[in-house]
Amino acid sequence: MIRHIVMFQFKEEAEGRSKKENVQITKDMLDALPGKIPQIVSSQTAVNAKDADKTNYDLLLITDFASLDDLKTYIVHPDHKAVGAFMRPVRLSRTCIDIEIEEKSSR
Repeated sequence: MIRHIVMFQFKEEAEGRSKKENVQITKDMLDALPGKIPQIVSSQTAVNAKDADKTNYDLLLITDFASLDDLKTYIVHPDHKAVGAFMRPVRLSRTCIDIEIEEKSSR
């Protein structure tokens, strides 16, 4: 299994909206992807806590895929690309890691 972990930092204001608005729109778009992209095994998003350090990243995405090929299919999927197109003008930075998760066997 491949776990795709991405963190995003947003501009204070962009495209006529506040950071909070752009984070929420992005979160809503990401939360809708599992219903649109069958390769997603599971997906979770989280927003940085309101009173957390302001230098933290603003939004976290953790998505699981059965294989690296499924992740590659996700990356080029039109619905995923639409999220990226929305985010480009509103985010400051993005950091990502893709890790292999060993499936636990039941005994």
